[in-house]
Amino acid sequence: MGLEPAVRAHHTSETGMAFVDARGRTIAEFPADSRDDLAPTADLEILRGRLARILHEHSAASAEYLFGDRITELHDDGHGVDVRFAHGPGRRFDAVVIAEGARSRTRGLVLPEASTHELRLVWAYFTIPRTADDDRRWRMHLGARGRVVHLRPDDVGTTRAMLSMSTDTLGFDRLDRAGATAMLRASFADLGWETPRILDALGDTTPYVDQVAQIRTPSFHRGRVALLGDAAWCAGPFGTGTTSALSGAYVLAGELAATPDDVAGAFARYERVLRPMTDHAQKFVMYHPRTTWQRSLLQTGMRVLAGPLGGTLRRTGLVDDTLPVRHVALPDYPVRALAP
Repeated sequence: MGLEPAVRAHHTSETGMAFVDARGRTIAEFPADSRDDLAPTADLEILRGRLARILHEHSAASAEYLFGDRITELHDDGHGVDVRFAHGPGRRFDAVVIAEGARSRTRGLVLPEASTHELRLVWAYFTIPRTADDDRRWRMHLGARGRVVHLRPDDVGTTRAMLSMSTDTLGFDRLDRAGATAMLRASFADLGWETPRILDALGDTTPYVDQVAQIRTPSFHRGRVALLGDAAWCAGPFGTGTTSALSGAYVLAGELAATPDDVAGAFARYERVLRPMTDHAQKFVMYHPRTTWQRSLLQTGMRVLAGPLGGTLRRTGLVDDTLPVRHVALPDYPVRALAP
């Protein structure tokens, strides 16, 4: 798409990931390495909002954007799709692609049999002031009873904080700001490392709370309507979302451009290419150990993987099935000039 220079200009410069103990001492470290899929930090990390802005700015001249509206009805007659909106007038399209999130409201209009698989995980994201002690690593502290505290660098002079936990309680994502702040403070109050600093900063920010779920669909398409990204195959916030979404958009666009008169065939080929990647991604869920022995076992495993033996295992491919990303060969579609 010609966007790599713009994206790299906003690289967060994260240098890798480190597990730390309650005093901040490194337990295991995984430097960023474009040749090593075990490294949780990709060779290119960018804030989601920045990437969205770049995509919008580079496509606005050739695409029409309608903000502040939503789809309420879809009618596919086999030749086109009639779409009704909540506010604007109805319109007809050759094809419709639903690229909403895991909690998509539009998906049910097309594939009501799609299921939401709750992972019993809650993640909260927010921004806190940067301090001199913050380095360029993604630092992660495994707390007791299924709680994890994260700090990650960004490229705007602040630090990104994440609090995640395993819980059997649902509905945290529906809390208002005050409720979410109170829940996080109560849930993480006894943890060490940078947790007190992170909880203190909650008073000056609004956390985004996500009740993590995976989406299971029998198909990515029906008729002239397709699903894309988290709406189709959400695996969770474990490092595969942007990769699979952009790969899926590339394949979907390439197949539609190759056979514009065969929408159903293009959708079917798109699913055949993406399924191996997305089905594999759903097998990986970041573990939140609830017991002391589980936490000790995970930390020991991280030490092994970060050491010489782990390097040998990665080179021999023995840990490939445990990694969240499975590479697929993307077709090489010809670039077509847009009509004026």
